[in-house]
Amino acid sequence: MAQHNRLGKEGELFAQNHLRSQGYIIRDVNWRVGRMEIDIVAETDEFLVIVEVKTRTDDYWMNPADAVTPARMKRMAEAAHEYVLQHDLDKEVRFDVITILGKAPDFKLEHIADAFLAPLC
Repeated sequence: MAQHNRLGKEGELFAQNHLRSQGYIIRDVNWRVGRMEIDIVAETDEFLVIVEVKTRTDDYWMNPADAVTPARMKRMAEAAHEYVLQHDLDKEVRFDVITILGKAPDFKLEHIADAFLAPLC
């Protein structure tokens, strides 16, 4: 596995552990529909939480959260819509972004809850 892929997988595991420690239930990881993917589908009492995880060794070139572009937000919203339909859910959907900087085990995590509103699809 390429180093950047390994870093991404380590970051996603770190994000999952963080969410669990905060009381979230992890429903799915790397859920795919067509060409779209949701990194983490989690749940709280109130929300279905769609999580995009961005892992970088540093933020020299850009803040990892800035990599969640409007096009990516649109794809996340479309995938979330499909997830809700396929699982017949009746919960409000929230979009979160988790950024992870560094290398394991010394990751620095930032959880941006309710990071954006779903764009019109």
